[in-house]
Amino acid sequence: MKRHHSFNAVYDTREELFHRTCDSRGVGGVGLLVNTSFSTNIDSFEQHTSLIGRLRRCGSTPVLTIFVVYAPMSSYDEEVEALYMDLEKFYREGHTFLKVITGNFNAKIGPRRTSDERHIGTHGLEWNEQGELLSEFIMITKTIHGDWQFQKPHPQRWTWESPNGKYQNEIDHIIVNRKFCLTDVAVVLNFFTGTDHRVLRERFISRRKDRMCGCVLVYADIIPPVNSAKSLQ
Repeated sequence: MKRHHSFNAVYDTREELFHRTCDSRGVGGVGLLVNTSFSTNIDSFEQHTSLIGRLRRCGSTPVLTIFVVYAPMSSYDEEVEALYMDLEKFYREGHTFLKVITGNFNAKIGPRRTSDERHIGTHGLEWNEQGELLSEFIMITKTIHGDWQFQKPHPQRWTWESPNGKYQNEIDHIIVNRKFCLTDVAVVLNFFTGTDHRVLRERFISRRKDRMCGCVLVYADIIPPVNSAKSLQ
């Protein structure tokens, strides 16, 4: 079952889900899960393409933009390259103080290999082709790969598990434009999604003009949209 209509829901757990539609092939459809105290100042949640959504937050804290992304496992290089071209375009069009990019990139990013790769940290495990593309995007946009700025034990790192339980990979990522705002990135161990993916959470604190603007917790549900219907039924 794929979501062909937009879907919003508020849960008793004080969380609000924003979910958008897949394309005509049943591919894509992005969503974001946020705490309701955070959602009160949300300006909009828009779907730019079936693979990229954008949430904007305004209010007393510095304006924040969150891009949520789903990069399918595609045998067509053109499709993946088009995704990154679109994402770069939308990212550069935004002029908010803090920008966050989160989602399932189907990308594995390994450890830093050269001094030029300071944007990815030193705690990665292995690389794949999608990981190379994601790393290139991070370098071009001069952003920071958040996951590997913090060393975590294995149970708090993997975000996807194969159906037989033999393989576990870290293919979901969080990217930010301001490293000093980032305080933690980790998997939420006690959050059951009903799929083969786990929820990745970022914690950041925003400062501007030497004023503490308060702590904001972003709970981003990055279940791949092709499977997320299970958890929405």
